[in-house]
Amino acid sequence: MPFTFDMPVRYGSIDYARIVYYPQFLHFCHIAMEEMFQEVVGVSYPDLLQKEKVGYPTVKSEADFVKPVAFGEVLTMSVSVERMGTSSIVFVYEGKRSSDGDVAFRVRNVQVAVDMDAWESTPIPDHHRKALETLQ
Repeated sequence: MPFTFDMPVRYGSIDYARIVYYPQFLHFCHIAMEEMFQEVVGVSYPDLLQKEKVGYPTVKSEADFVKPVAFGEVLTMSVSVERMGTSSIVFVYEGKRSSDGDVAFRVRNVQVAVDMDAWESTPIPDHHRKALETLQ
């Protein structure tokens, strides 16, 4: 089952057209990932990087921008896991407008577990894998 939470769209995410500037959607995905690690895995993203010494950089991203999102909207963000390998995870992020429930965007990211000291791929830690399997 996906992890979900509500995220308000802030003024700083809006462009001259008065809608979310499209690169901000990728930033929203990172915010969703940080929230998910805290709630699902039980570790804050700073602790993940600094204490556990594991990061999950994106190595491939595909995005569909379906509907515009205006300032003041609240997005219901969801994070699910499509697939997990030894060190890679395919996360699917989706943002729905709370005002009408319509999907505004979907992003599919391939992210790789990385040893933050060696900056090399590393197997997904077992406690991460177990928690992330609940999102499949």
